[in-house]
Amino acid sequence: MGTHAVKNIFAVCAVLLLSACASAQLTTPEQDLAAKQFSQPPSDKSHLYIFRDEGYGAAVPMTVTMDGQTLGDTAAHTYFFLTIPPGEHKLSSSAENTDELSFNALAGQAHYVWQEVKMGFLRARTKLHLVPEDRGQRGVMKSKRIAEQVDTAAHE
Repeated sequence: MGTHAVKNIFAVCAVLLLSACASAQLTTPEQDLAAKQFSQPPSDKSHLYIFRDEGYGAAVPMTVTMDGQTLGDTAAHTYFFLTIPPGEHKLSSSAENTDELSFNALAGQAHYVWQEVKMGFLRARTKLHLVPEDRGQRGVMKSKRIAEQVDTAAHE
């Protein structure tokens, strides 16, 4: 097989890979910008940002659930923004594996969860981390807001 044929095969594979990349339904740019203002939540609620700010594993959608309800799938450089009631919550992230994170949402505060992408055996793996505000805001700023697929009022 000649060099030209190898280049053609590589080009076709690259196009197929890019077309298969995970895509998430995004909010409007205005909704994205509003969430990136990092405003103070109401005194009886909490803000939650779940972000995936890496390009690694871009072709792999990762499903996120909170308290048993599916929020949707993340893709590379995307995030969810929710207003939730204070108290105990359980997040789950699914890819080649499933990872869970329980946390206590404090009223009047924002919480940031990083959805890390790791190398897996057949496809990407996931790991959830509760991170400090500065790390969370940097990750959110590099990402675009996803439109949740469930009624988030059910969390309130």
